[in-house]
Amino acid sequence: MSIVYKDPKGWLLDEPSHASRTLKVAPFGLKYAFKPEYFDIYAPHIAESSSASDAIACVNRTEQEDTTSREKSGKTTWNNHEVKKKRKRKLRELNQGEIDFHEYHTKIRKIILEGTKPLIAEGLSLGFLDRSGIRKESSRLAPITDDSCLADLCEMARQFPLDSDSEPKAVQIIREEDMTSTDDLDLFSSVTRNSTNCARLVTLMGQKYLIPRHSSFLLSDISCIQPLLRGNNKFDVIIIDPPWENKSVKRSNRYQFLPAHQLKQIPVPSLAAPECLIVTWVTNRQKHLRFVKEELYPFWSIEAVTDWWWVKITKAGEFVFPLESSHKKPYENLVLGRYRKNKEYFTSETETTIYPIPDQKIICSIPSTLHSHKPSLSEVLKEYISPDARCLELFARNLQPGWTSWGNEVLKFQHISYFNII
Repeated sequence: MSIVYKDPKGWLLDEPSHASRTLKVAPFGLKYAFKPEYFDIYAPHIAESSSASDAIACVNRTEQEDTTSREKSGKTTWNNHEVKKKRKRKLRELNQGEIDFHEYHTKIRKIILEGTKPLIAEGLSLGFLDRSGIRKESSRLAPITDDSCLADLCEMARQFPLDSDSEPKAVQIIREEDMTSTDDLDLFSSVTRNSTNCARLVTLMGQKYLIPRHSSFLLSDISCIQPLLRGNNKFDVIIIDPPWENKSVKRSNRYQFLPAHQLKQIPVPSLAAPECLIVTWVTNRQKHLRFVKEELYPFWSIEAVTDWWWVKITKAGEFVFPLESSHKKPYENLVLGRYRKNKEYFTSETETTIYPIPDQKIICSIPSTLHSHKPSLSEVLKEYISPDARCLELFARNLQPGWTSWGNEVLKFQHISYFNII
């Protein structure tokens, strides 16, 4: 179970113990577990004293000491000018985006603090979190590089025309009797489903990936998403983790980003069942939050219901970034909504129970050191969906038992090198 503790304000998660992280593989009977070292974060990424106000005070103090020292030595003219320039840059006016985010942070700050405090306290009481004073060095496992070709493979597959004499299957199924080989699977033009009760190993371009039991996936980019629509599949839950465009992503080239307006190309209304629960991960950039609530959701006929927040902490129960840091915040946003357009198609025979979604909840966990590796929401959402709900994740980078996943890096964190044999 990945939920360590829950209260009316949120959940404390133990992500490495989630069912999708431990896989038994047939036919060999080997058991694999996602390397727990990826969650070994013992100290904040920025010390609490590095918050914006303390940092500025420290800079000013250093500049004063430096100026005094240089005045005593008679060397002041050029260096004083340099100090003034530095101070001027430090005290520059905030741009509109920064002002908007400051106002947003001021509004939700109390929610984050009050929601996180009891979760951390219980985590310490249970021994899940530890403030014994013994601080280990946070893990620095290198990410796997052999899986970086997935997006390139999707691009290559898009260039090859389909055989006009044969229509691809909507779904290709891995069955119990197919235990010995998966070499003939077409991972790009059909949804692949592991219908067995064990995980399976599949090989793609010489790389091995673990496919959880009863999971389905489509490896493609946005231009080849059509196989998800074959068979008129409708989903009761859709989680979306868009590759948002930002300066950091552009500089690092860690993954391909998608301009916000292109998200409208995703056929969410064709994938969503009536009253489908939509959950979208959004960065702290207010431009993206406004786009989702005011433009994207209305375009898809989704009614925004509430916001939740993922709060990232260390193994000692500290925020991974100071809450008042001007660089990064220790939380990310989730915007929850309901697909409303097809409500008229409900009949008294087909209408199912719609579970109310609680307002402003906190999901608290130790994050992975891997970039853009989000916590699983399956356990958190269980009490708000029916037991037989059909669940889909868009822009996924890993698979989950019982879920369908789509993206051009959908197998990224299923690479066997991310797992230990146990």
